[in-house]
Amino acid sequence: MELIFATGNPHKIKEAQEIAGKGITLISSVETGITEEIPEYGDTLNENALIKAEYVHKRCHKPCFADDTGLEVEALDGKPGVKSARYASEECDSSKNMDKLLNELEGKENRKARFRTVIALIIDNKVNYFEGILDGTIANEASGKEGFGYDPLFIPEGYNKTLAELTAEEKNSISHRAKALSSLTCFLSKEKLISNK
Repeated sequence: MELIFATGNPHKIKEAQEIAGKGITLISSVETGITEEIPEYGDTLNENALIKAEYVHKRCHKPCFADDTGLEVEALDGKPGVKSARYASEECDSSKNMDKLLNELEGKENRKARFRTVIALIIDNKVNYFEGILDGTIANEASGKEGFGYDPLFIPEGYNKTLAELTAEEKNSISHRAKALSSLTCFLSKEKLISNK
């Protein structure tokens, strides 16, 4: 089946397609003609995922989903959380976000953190939510060139290197987004909307 993924981020599309497998063909919202930035004004990951999914669904009237991901750091009371992409400022990049995070964690012993992804799927005019969590810790400095966002700072539980130092295959086997997408594909398979072969 074809599913519209409400994102213009080519990294996300590539990663999600690898995780979703052959039963689903993902189409970015950009490919449907939605080239503007989709608004994100929710106070939670669930709200933002739904806002983005509804924005695309109202224009395309086809099955679609959106995700929102936050890095939740224990010592910072769950921040940056829903503000992860714009942590340093509204017009910032990953490098500035990571610098701010390291500054705020300076002198703190507790480096525990987790990535949490929430997916909102709209299909047959119904909304379904799926969640994926990856526990880990924040490194003292960035390392690795793979991935995006905070990946160069995040060391997954059970590993001694950052997400940005893992191969795409390694990351996709453990990531928060992979877990949420796996739940989505299991749901579609159970509903007999895709073949699980």
